[in-house]
Amino acid sequence: MRVATKRPRAAPPVVCRRRALVALAQPLAIAWAGPALVGCSSDPVQETALFETLNDVRQVLAQVQAQPQAWHAVGAWNLAQVLTHAAQSIDYSIDGYPQLKPRAFRSTIGPLAFSIFKARGRMSHGLSEPIPGAPALPPNAALEAAAQRLLAAVARFEAHPGPFAPHFAYGELSREDYAQAHLLHLSNHWTEVRSAAAAS
Repeated sequence: MRVATKRPRAAPPVVCRRRALVALAQPLAIAWAGPALVGCSSDPVQETALFETLNDVRQVLAQVQAQPQAWHAVGAWNLAQVLTHAAQSIDYSIDGYPQLKPRAFRSTIGPLAFSIFKARGRMSHGLSEPIPGAPALPPNAALEAAAQRLLAAVARFEAHPGPFAPHFAYGELSREDYAQAHLLHLSNHWTEVRSAAAAS
């Protein structure tokens, strides 16, 4: 006597298309996000984000302001440019980014890349890539002025009631996700920052 077995129900077409899209987007997101750090930094990849809270950013900037001569960046940008770049990103999350990647990117590859960054607890991106459409980073800006600008951007972000502008690559983000994105972003850039005080 044969026992009748139920065939598994096929997934709805919408679910199948979503799975196929994710399967296609994941390697593309890894390819877009992963090699950037390897190509832009000779340091070992950090295991977790250096900055876990916005208050951590304030504390480190206070150290930079107290001993500016002890801090420098070793990448393509000097430290003032790094801080200005981070401030730009935070301000644009409130005011809107000058240029956005295509909507298809911001709804597939971008969010997937950000989910990978969150899961890893660290970000990988080109450390000399400006924000699309942002003003050029002045090479001779004063470090104190750049630190003050970043502090002002952090305070503005914390005080902003929302909503926030779409990220140019990751799309729509909540306040919590935006805060994490900014912290991971600055942590990634800080892999190219050196302190003489820490080395001594």
